[in-house]
Amino acid sequence: MERRRIVNHLTFKNLMKLIENNPLDENSRVKYVRHRDKKRFLGLSEHLVPNISELEYYQSEQSKDVFKNLDYIISFIGFDGRKSLFWGVFKVHSKRYNSEKDQYEYDLEEMPQFNALKFRLVIDWGDAERSWHQHYHYTDKKVIELYSDQPMEKFPGYEHIHLSWNQLKYVIDKESWKVALQNQKAVYLITDTSNGKMYVGSAYGENMLLNRWQNYIKSGHGGNIQLAKLGQEYIKSGHGGNIQLAKLGQEYIEKHFKFSILDIFKSTTDDQVILNRESWWKNTLLTRTFGYNAN
Repeated sequence: MERRRIVNHLTFKNLMKLIENNPLDENSRVKYVRHRDKKRFLGLSEHLVPNISELEYYQSEQSKDVFKNLDYIISFIGFDGRKSLFWGVFKVHSKRYNSEKDQYEYDLEEMPQFNALKFRLVIDWGDAERSWHQHYHYTDKKVIELYSDQPMEKFPGYEHIHLSWNQLKYVIDKESWKVALQNQKAVYLITDTSNGKMYVGSAYGENMLLNRWQNYIKSGHGGNIQLAKLGQEYIKSGHGGNIQLAKLGQEYIEKHFKFSILDIFKSTTDDQVILNRESWWKNTLLTRTFGYNAN
């Protein structure tokens, strides 16, 4: 279902006047910031679902001291020419220069006052597209679109779920998704998009599918030995063990894993039924031989 667009003759600063406890006053040092790599930052561009992990990493490390002496930055994601999707307002706490990487690293804190506009507001960046950071007090931005809700706010139905790790992280705490996932037992599929390997799993315990997938968000591998091992092998082969195992294993999983549902069952269904279907799917998809299932 398409998100409804609300279009008025507004500017960004007009909207800022409506924010309670807005720290962006005339005495604050503020810049607009626009991250332009759509493919990198908008993992599912038709829904404008952001790749938050990639954004946070990218924004906090800069080759030049672009956030020097700033109190706040107002962050957007560029897409479709001059269009820019509002991400949030971040307080610049501190910075340090990393001589090994020859870059500046910033400690940034997202300000919750602006959450109501997060990933809903689209502005026109203006003619100076190459100027990706601009002083806030010197210019205003035209509002193009204001969506009625945030992306993927409503649960779309079990048969329509096909999520990257980052998208799963984004929706897992949304109320409609939590209600739907915690009340159903399921057999699910994880696909590694880098090589086509698959993992079949089942969810039938407390909070059912919600609890199972929350574990993947917390650990990356959800306690599965083969998936945990995958992260370790990825590090050893690609980076010589110089970076923490957990961090790089997680990076691989976030980049390549897709989650979907094969079968869905009522909460009253006997657990053995779910286990039998899980085994059937493993045999059908040959995930013990060619995938990540160990048994």
